[in-house]
Amino acid sequence: MKASARSLLPRFVALLVFWLMLEGVNPAGLLIGVPAAVLATWLARLLIPPGGCISPVGSLAFCAHFLWSSLLAGIDVAIRALHPRLPLRTGLVSCPCGISRGWRRELFLTASSLMPGSLPVAEEADGQVILHALDVNQPHARQMEENEARFARALGDRRLDA
Repeated sequence: MKASARSLLPRFVALLVFWLMLEGVNPAGLLIGVPAAVLATWLARLLIPPGGCISPVGSLAFCAHFLWSSLLAGIDVAIRALHPRLPLRTGLVSCPCGISRGWRRELFLTASSLMPGSLPVAEEADGQVILHALDVNQPHARQMEENEARFARALGDRRLDA
């Protein structure tokens, strides 16, 4: 078996197991599930080339942090929206982003857009990311840097460039 085929086999198996978890084990379902897993493996190969290993532990840690941060940020947004004396200090904040342009940066910014309290809205020519923030006095640059490090670990990558 070629090296590239060996690296794709775990992806195919994982995607097929995911299909089986959704559909159950039945012959009719496999007629669709196997080609779907092959197609998904091919697409995954284009998006994350072999050797671009995703860390299961890092991914779980990133997801747990993402869920916890989303909960806390959602509570903060609700308090700011409902409390009559807590003013919103909305505005745009420019933050450095250590992930170079490409699919990793797009994925990171998409995940960041799902967290309440700030929203990536644009990128500057020098690579800075413009966030719309509910409170411009929060440490957005530090939070983005910490999230980038977690994201890099989820992708099994010590460095942040694509």
